[in-house]
Amino acid sequence: MPGENLTRAEARERAGVVRTRSYEISLDLTTGAEVFRAETTIRFDGTPGADTFIDLIARRVLSVELNGRSLDPAEVFADSRVALPGLEAENVLTIVSDQLYMNTGEGLHRFVDPADGEVYLYSQFEVPDSRRMYPVFEQPDLKATFQFTVVAPARWQVISNQPTPVSEPVDGAGGESTIVEDALGTGVAEPVAVWRFEPTPVMSSYITALIAGPYRVVRSELTSSDGRTIPLGVFCRESLGEYLDADYIFEKTREGFAFFEREFDYPYPFDKYDQIFAPEYNMGAMENAGAITFTEAYVFRSQVTDAMRERRVVTILHELAHMWFGDLVTMRWWNDLWLNESFAEYMSTLGVAEATEWTDCWTTFVASEKSWAYRQDQLPSTHPIVAEIRDLEDVLVNFDGITYAKGASVLKQLVAWVGREPFMRGVHDYFVKHHHANTELPDLLAELEARSGRELTSWSQKWLETAGVNTLRPVFEVDGDGRYTSFAIEQTAVADHPTLRPHRIAVGLYDDEGGRLIRGKRIELDVDGARTEVPELVGEARPALLLLNDDDLTYAKIRLDERSLATATGRIRDIDDSLARSLVWGTLWDQTRDGELPASRFVEVVLGGIDVETNSTTLRTLIGQLLLAASSYVAPERREATLAKVADGLWVLALTAAPGSDLQFQFVKAFAQLAATDAQLDTVLALLEEKTPLEGLDIDTDLGWELLISLAAGGRATREEIEATLAEDLTASGQQSAAHARAALPTASDKAAAWAAVFDEPGLPNAIIRATGLGFLRAHDRALLEPYVERFFGAALDIYRSRSHAIMDEIIDGFYPATLANEALRDATAGWLEGNPDAPAALRRMIVEHLAGVERALAAQAADARA
Repeated sequence: MPGENLTRAEARERAGVVRTRSYEISLDLTTGAEVFRAETTIRFDGTPGADTFIDLIARRVLSVELNGRSLDPAEVFADSRVALPGLEAENVLTIVSDQLYMNTGEGLHRFVDPADGEVYLYSQFEVPDSRRMYPVFEQPDLKATFQFTVVAPARWQVISNQPTPVSEPVDGAGGESTIVEDALGTGVAEPVAVWRFEPTPVMSSYITALIAGPYRVVRSELTSSDGRTIPLGVFCRESLGEYLDADYIFEKTREGFAFFEREFDYPYPFDKYDQIFAPEYNMGAMENAGAITFTEAYVFRSQVTDAMRERRVVTILHELAHMWFGDLVTMRWWNDLWLNESFAEYMSTLGVAEATEWTDCWTTFVASEKSWAYRQDQLPSTHPIVAEIRDLEDVLVNFDGITYAKGASVLKQLVAWVGREPFMRGVHDYFVKHHHANTELPDLLAELEARSGRELTSWSQKWLETAGVNTLRPVFEVDGDGRYTSFAIEQTAVADHPTLRPHRIAVGLYDDEGGRLIRGKRIELDVDGARTEVPELVGEARPALLLLNDDDLTYAKIRLDERSLATATGRIRDIDDSLARSLVWGTLWDQTRDGELPASRFVEVVLGGIDVETNSTTLRTLIGQLLLAASSYVAPERREATLAKVADGLWVLALTAAPGSDLQFQFVKAFAQLAATDAQLDTVLALLEEKTPLEGLDIDTDLGWELLISLAAGGRATREEIEATLAEDLTASGQQSAAHARAALPTASDKAAAWAAVFDEPGLPNAIIRATGLGFLRAHDRALLEPYVERFFGAALDIYRSRSHAIMDEIIDGFYPATLANEALRDATAGWLEGNPDAPAALRRMIVEHLAGVERALAAQAADARA
């Protein structure tokens, strides 16, 4: 938003003037439902006589005092900054302000639980939102200590980065003091207390945290590698407490602690470790030091897929890895955000695979992270892993598949390149040398070079400072006996991103053994340049399936030779290894997206082989790709028949899946998502009414909602039925599902109501906007969405300017009518870009990505029509 940006140049200049030492932050959370009071004292060194500013987004600034001088708030506070003129060598700044509670998942988010009326607060600061709670030098290299004092209802849990102290009654009234009625917006008068936290270690502001409310808590502890006792806590809303499996969360946390302390040879760097499951959360989790916040979707009140269960464990270890990489040692500026996230993603996958029961997590990585990375890297908006981050607006749109998934994939390749032991020893040295400080990428590479002996400057230039994905192909000749007489690996790159990179890869040869395709030979080698000879394969018999990048060591698209492609499309269910099978699925999908494999053929292959999948995330990813292929990639004249075929096929797969299995559960959910014919909707209704029971399938609350949403989209449920179901599930999840269902109703007036609720009146919380968008785009009759193409582009700029970043992101991504996937949408999207060359770069990037998606769908449709 205008007035809330900060450029890298400004941050660099300010870091040359200011050196922060400490913050003392007093927060009064008893001042009403809209605002809370903050009194903040900051101590910092400065360049005498220099002028600077501190960041603050506030409803009102009541007073500003700098080194005993009172500054007029009306003169020094504007937009998101407080001007600080005439610094001294040592400075003391005190600001009193009224801060706004948010309902967007940014700053200090306030949520009222519909189940019991209780108020819950949690902070979310990455990237630039600690300034929504207190005045701060909002850049990661101005580290300091932070001491919080919090006034809140005495019965609340209050959690921050340091261990929670014993609360004290306000005014020493023995717990009998009360706040004025309705001070929390709840109409209840109750005792209040004050919590005085100890100062934190030196850290960046974006990982400070405050969580407060009547959270249910379960406590435990563990012993760190240095002998310290680390207190553990797991928290969730009271109304979800019965579903909180805290013992399992503690178990995975202990496994992660032991794994990381062993691999890093560096003990956990903070005093305690709390994990809080928070409502209306925008992301998976956030690495606040010692006070991790997670989406409460990870508190399972109903059956979830095994993919979701595994993802929760990956997320737990991802955030734990950040305690070292990101929190203990922090990037200097946001261009190295990728390194924080990629490292945590790589280490969490490694830890889950080696330290928990989810041993095929690298298969999950291929299906989830790698597919995301390849998709993102082939968009016009792709960028180097080390992106040019000019300002905060740049970084806000770089939480993407490059920053997380490609970066983690390239780190996996780096580990293969330098060796795992040298990599881990280099990381240990990095922590020892730079703890509590800020670093840049060369600081890490220097330690890895020293330990491995590999020169990494050129490696970094090719892998981290250029964009795009390479393609690897086998090139060979065979003799009359079917043995290779020559073999090479060809590497290509697209014209816009022509870099050819060094790769450490494995090549696998798979042949038939008792009806299964088993790897009989594996070689590992370095690939570099346009052509790499592989003499080790000369004389080998050509296998049924030759798989480049076996074991998924590098980041590259691969292509199959003609025989291997025939094997893949005809016998994918016979591939014995889940990781190899996932790699082949990924290749087939990539060829479908590139128009090399007709989408109709991809649909056939998936329906014929998906039921053998043992990895839940591979299954979930395949179902998503199957639905996209059928709805947007097949030729339009085949679309209706293909969608019906896929829905019927999924129902057959559900009937034949093992009772109570993850396969059965995922097939039922996918069938309900597509069900459109009268017969299919009859089946959904029978399922909901439990008149067509599937053995082992429990129609629990959340699955019941999914079936009702399916009926709503099919015109077989009414608004009254939705409200009646909501009355029986008056919870946050119920409210979100009801919003989804209402928006899915298939009339023009229902779509108009859903649109108006989001676009015409600001104020809906982030989670309800997200659910409404999902329902709005759910239209079996796509003509319902056609009037909204023009309206979407007419509103885009205003939405960008008037809403917070998180809400703008939900709306622009959630309401773009991508499901139309036609020429009219392509032309309207391109027309908006041509007509708005000066639109904010972040908004243009989002629209460019949408255009690329439509163009890819149209190309795939044309390829399918030709077939």
